[in-house]
Parts: sequence; C-alpha cells; structure tokens
Amino acid sequence: MHTYKTISPLNGEVLAEYTMMTDTEVTAALTRATDAYRDWAGAGVDDRVAVLARIAELHRERSAELAEAMATEMGKPLAQAEGEVALSASIYDYYARAGAQLLADEVIEIKAGGRAVVRTAPTGPVLGIMPWNFPLYQVARFVAPNLLLGNTVLLKHARSCTRTALLIDAVVADANTPKGVYENLIVSSSQIGDLIADDRLQGVSLTGSEEAGRIVATQAGRHLKKCVLELGGSDPFIVLPDADLDLALDLAATGRFSNAGQSCTSSKRMIVHSDVYDRFLEGFVARARQWNTGDPLNPETRIGPMASESGRQEIAEQVEDAVAKGAGLHLGGVVPDGPGAFYPATVLTDVTPDMRAYREELFGPVAVLYKVDSVEEAVALANDSRFGLGSAVFTRDEDLAADIAERLEVGMVGLNTLIRSQPDIPFGGVKASGIGRELGRLGLDEFANKKTVRLS
Repeated sequence: MHTYKTISPLNGEVLAEYTMMTDTEVTAALTRATDAYRDWAGAGVDDRVAVLARIAELHRERSAELAEAMATEMGKPLAQAEGEVALSASIYDYYARAGAQLLADEVIEIKAGGRAVVRTAPTGPVLGIMPWNFPLYQVARFVAPNLLLGNTVLLKHARSCTRTALLIDAVVADANTPKGVYENLIVSSSQIGDLIADDRLQGVSLTGSEEAGRIVATQAGRHLKKCVLELGGSDPFIVLPDADLDLALDLAATGRFSNAGQSCTSSKRMIVHSDVYDRFLEGFVARARQWNTGDPLNPETRIGPMASESGRQEIAEQVEDAVAKGAGLHLGGVVPDGPGAFYPATVLTDVTPDMRAYREELFGPVAVLYKVDSVEEAVALANDSRFGLGSAVFTRDEDLAADIAERLEVGMVGLNTLIRSQPDIPFGGVKASGIGRELGRLGLDEFANKKTVRLS
C-alpha cells in the first residue's frame, strides 16, 4: 500500500496522509465511468443541466470551506481563493444556462441540394490531469463542458491539493450526479499511462508543465487519443507612450503578483516604450512594494507562500542567475529567513538572452521590465519566446492595438486589459503553451463527436 503526505507551504508541517489507489481500484473506476456513460449520454439535456446548476450552487454554499482548503494546501490568499470559487461556480452556471444552445444542431445547406446537420455528441470517458495553482478553476473548465456533453469524467488532481480534490468530489456527488459520471483518482504517473492506453478512455486533458505535456501527448498519440494541453506561458505586457499609465501600472502589478505569480497567463514580461519607461519602472516598483507576503488566511496578505519549497528554489535560482550576469534588481530577490515557502515581489531589468529569466517561464512573483524604442521592437521581443499563451497591449490608438494583436504569436490578446478567464471566452495558446482550447463553445467541442447527419 503506497501513501503520500501533503505539506503545508506556510510552515512545512504535514497536513494529511493519503493512500494511493491500487491498479484494481483504478480499473474499477474506469469500468464505472464506462458503464455510466451510456445512461448519462442518453439522459436529456435538462437532466445534465440540472446537475451543473446544482454543482454551481454547492460551490457557492461551500465557498468558505473550499477557499480555506486552497489557502491551506497551496498558499493562495483567502480573498483570491474566494474569487476562484466564484469563478468556478460561474463556469458551471454558464454551461447550465447555455447548454441547449451550445448543443443545438448546426444546419448546413448543401450547394448541390439537400440538407445536413452537424450534431455535437459525446465520445465517452475522458481523463483530466489537473495542476495545483488553480485547484478549483482548472477542474471546472474541464469538467463542466464534458458533463454537459454527456461524457463521463475521471480526474487526477495534483497530489498537493488532495483535500481540495476530495471536496470537489463531494460537491459533484452531492449534486445528484449519477455514480460513475465523475470520480476523483489518487493515482501514480504509471497508472495514468495505463488509463490512457485503455481503449475505453476517449481523451485526456492536461494542464501543467511542458515536460508533463510532452509525456501525455506522446502517450495519447501512441494510442490515438485526443488530447488537450494547457502548458506554460511567458506573457508579454506591451506599454506604448500614449497608454493610460495608471491603468497599465495597476493591471501590471495585479497580473504579475496575484497567486504569487503562479499563473500561466500572468504578465511576466513588461515591454515598455522608452518614452515612458522610467515613469513605468518607478510606478511599478512602488506598486510592487504594496504586495506583502504573509499567512494566506490573514485577509491583509496579498502574496501567500509559494505552493512548494521546490517552486521557491526554482524562482530564486532564476533570479540569482540573472543578477549574477548583470541584471538590475530593483526590489526583492532575497529568500526570507524563517519557515514557509515565501518569496517576495521582485522586479528585474536589463535581462539579456544569456540569462535563464529571458527564456524560461518565471513561475513566481518576479517581473521583468524591458525597454524598447518602437512598436516593431516591442512586437519582435514579445514574439521572441517559445511560449504563446496570453498577452496585453496598452495604447489609446485602437487601430494600432488591433494591428499589434494580429502580429502577436499568442492564443489570447487583451487590449488595454488583462487576460481574465470568463466562462464564455475560449482559453488557450500556441507554440509551447499547448494544444486546444478550453471554455466557451470551443472548449465544449474539444471532446465532442462533431457528427454529420445527412438529412436529404
């Protein structure tokens, strides 16, 4: 019998110990999902929508418990955790409200005569492999559209968030979801590989690291399974001379330091025109000072501990490498004494391609500011990354903003705003940031059978 322990990022203490599922138990879970699929897929849309609506209600009813679990397990400040609960509930609500419309047949008028429809049908059991940085939201954006479709769901959450995963499991069960339609799995990587290889599983979605994405994509490809991958990001945040500087500064700080900077769509690279660079740097450092670290259960805390000691060590090494090679350090950059995986809000400048901070994703509260002299230089620097997830452009010139948006090699662009997740807006990237989309209609379609039916 294999077990593992979850560790508090606040003080290093053991939070709980959990038992891994046996191979027999994993196989039984997939069997339940397979057996439940026909009835769930055959249920009326109204029945599935009712379950989704109740899941949303239960998220709101249990908001305090869910938020506290996230704060305790991965260090998310309580106010941010409560916001994540609300966002997750809104995703289930969206697919409940829009369900009938999203599943409606698309009528095709055939040029040669006759009619056909494209029907959005389910495919079967699917597997979600979820990360620790947004323990509720990441689950919601995978689970909600698949339950609406009629797919059954197996979910493997990050080990460090097992209590949160079990609370989600209870929410879904208490929403009168039929047995086998949704189940949390406490499994190993090798057991995940066995699941992907099983003919009964129809697809897999992973949100995580590039390394994990390559492994899952390889396994899925070998067994001809559909996969969706949401991986890393190093989002550019472009500020031009005519931008509303106060707005840009406020959003830059929020976008970089929320969730201790542990977000794929965090604004990691501030690319600022030289005409306003000095003012932006001064204003950004001033705002970064306001992002204090502390106990995530304290309502005054804005940056909790990072989710793990290994994560803190990684970000510290990236900063140390940059400073040793000549980068400017304007704030932070020092691992604090005492318990907890804390790392302070940090601001770097003069980062060059020979530094790790230039090429690697900075998954912590560290911002890098770059000075450019033209729009062309800004776009070139923004695109000089293997990632292509989100981005932001700040200028009052709407035509210029639209032009830059067309030229950025990313999956999402915010014009004078951050990339904010909303249930009806597709989410995803290009290049090393992943494959596929989540949320909105596009998220629903990823694990759907887009079945063509010829009517005449």
